[in-house]
Amino acid sequence: MNKQGEKSIRTECFTDFEGRFRARLAAVIPRFFTGGDEAKTTGTSARYSCRVKVEYQKDLMGLLEEGMLLASRNFKHAEGSEERYTLMEISRVWPEHFGLRGLGDHGYYPMQFEIIEQSEEDWQTDDKSTMMIQIDAVPINYDLKLGSDCGFEFSKGFSYPVVGSSVFLLNGDMINRMYNKRITDMNRIDVQRTTQDARLDPRLGTIKMFQADKTVIPIYIDFEKLVRYHFGVFAFTGGGKSNLTSNILRRILLHTQKDTKVVLFDLSCEYAFLLLDLIADPLFPAKIILEHRIDSVEQLYNSIVKPREYEYDERVKVALKQVMEQGKVGYYTKPKQKVPTYSQFIDELNAQRKDSIEKPHYINAIDEIHDATLAYMEEKGLTEAQEVSEPFIQFIDPIARDAIERFKVHEKSGLFAWGTTRTTILDIIKRKSEKERLETTGLTAEKIRRFIEQESTRLLCVSISDPFVIKELVISLTQELLAKRKRQFQVKPYILLAFDEAQEFIPATGDAGGIDKKCSRQVETILRQGRKYGIGVCVSTQRIANLNTNALQQLHTYFVGTLPRPYDRMLISDTFMIDKGILEKTLEFSPGEWLLSSYIATGMENVPIFIKADNAENEVEKYLKSITSS
Repeated sequence: MNKQGEKSIRTECFTDFEGRFRARLAAVIPRFFTGGDEAKTTGTSARYSCRVKVEYQKDLMGLLEEGMLLASRNFKHAEGSEERYTLMEISRVWPEHFGLRGLGDHGYYPMQFEIIEQSEEDWQTDDKSTMMIQIDAVPINYDLKLGSDCGFEFSKGFSYPVVGSSVFLLNGDMINRMYNKRITDMNRIDVQRTTQDARLDPRLGTIKMFQADKTVIPIYIDFEKLVRYHFGVFAFTGGGKSNLTSNILRRILLHTQKDTKVVLFDLSCEYAFLLLDLIADPLFPAKIILEHRIDSVEQLYNSIVKPREYEYDERVKVALKQVMEQGKVGYYTKPKQKVPTYSQFIDELNAQRKDSIEKPHYINAIDEIHDATLAYMEEKGLTEAQEVSEPFIQFIDPIARDAIERFKVHEKSGLFAWGTTRTTILDIIKRKSEKERLETTGLTAEKIRRFIEQESTRLLCVSISDPFVIKELVISLTQELLAKRKRQFQVKPYILLAFDEAQEFIPATGDAGGIDKKCSRQVETILRQGRKYGIGVCVSTQRIANLNTNALQQLHTYFVGTLPRPYDRMLISDTFMIDKGILEKTLEFSPGEWLLSSYIATGMENVPIFIKADNAENEVEKYLKSITSS
């Protein structure tokens, strides 16, 4: 192999690990999209895969990592002194020994063992005639254009690389500029002063590259686009899913404008601890909403889930006492009297049609009441999700009675009974108002909605473990929230609705019924329409295969941790077009390591990258130390 030293490497962009990395592009292999089973269950972002051959060097295997980016010259025309490269992401690296490759099971056994034993010694040498490093790489559909003045530009699209050309490895500085420059310039962030401290630095963590030489490359996200265009966190139990989600929410709240709000639906009741440093901060407006009334610190302490290391930590009680003294703990009051919504009112009316199908004059009476209801709603700017009011009942009752009398509805019919008893709803409305007046400490769905829309509260942590109760609340809040923003053409404040254990809120509708199906469809509606009105969604789950796929396809950013089940990985690959070879790397992840890809919120669109997230518990620990020392 001819050495690349014949042409000097551009050190401002590339690294050769001090002369160790010498590589050539050996093959560009087309991917055939057939109708086979694998093609139906896995996705890919590229039409080709590339094979790169690297001269063997004993230290090189410890320096190369999956996820690193390679560059090879391509055939596309470059202007003037500009150089143009096709970018590829390493999906697999392995060493190859010439002797072992030719070893067969049918050879003389002592000779087989002798070759195998000899190979062990060979690996410790730099013998390039016997050994080689092979790399599989996937084009990321970007070209790198380099000018003679050290300027660079990334161009979207695939360009066919020159087979046999030298392959270069992008250095840490180039990776940093590639993924972060647009975001750091926009937010005036000094990358050289990067730190894990969430209050000082908005980074999510570090990029998993060049770890052997301890190079730190932070990763930054455009939080505004992350919130508006929805994101998902997918990992198996123990993968750090809740830790990452709380880490993202913390940084959104600390490093976005103060009109960004987060509403967290927490079935597992663990985020009250994971965001304790924010909730207990007297200067930060937050609220915890629990399922039952809390009268003591001990009750609150026992109500929230804590990591094993903090289960018996008395410092947590001190922090929770501060939370209670600041009045940041409330509880949800379920409606005692069920006042029908306009949707339910219309459904009841339409149900009368089934028994009146052969009586046209009954249908005429129903149509008159129906049209009057819709006209009232349109005039007052009301939505179907809102509860009927006393003025509406006073409006519709005489219209219903008049229609029943004019169209000669028989007094023993169901329609007659329904139409002449609408004033009974007034009693329900009055009883509900009286109970809400007496119940001043609990929070109704309407009060919670006012917290979201009108109050200064920026974090609302709804920690309710009863799935039925929290789903009812989700349906009620999201219907009214979206309808109000549509009426007012409102975008700000941005509101992020975060669903932990999302399989409970947006299950696949084919398997769901009743409130599960209703909740799934409502959250799906928010995902499809919310971004137009400043409402974003965070979906966090361990079982992606159980989710509503229509909802899943609305996510623009996703964090993928370890997913042991093959079907979950196949669904990720197919839905988000991540190459299967890159996705398999996630099986090796330890807690806190993630595959990140985004269509809109990262510096490079739809380019998967491996990251190590900062630990959210470090922020809580730092806060607990501060209150005990003071």
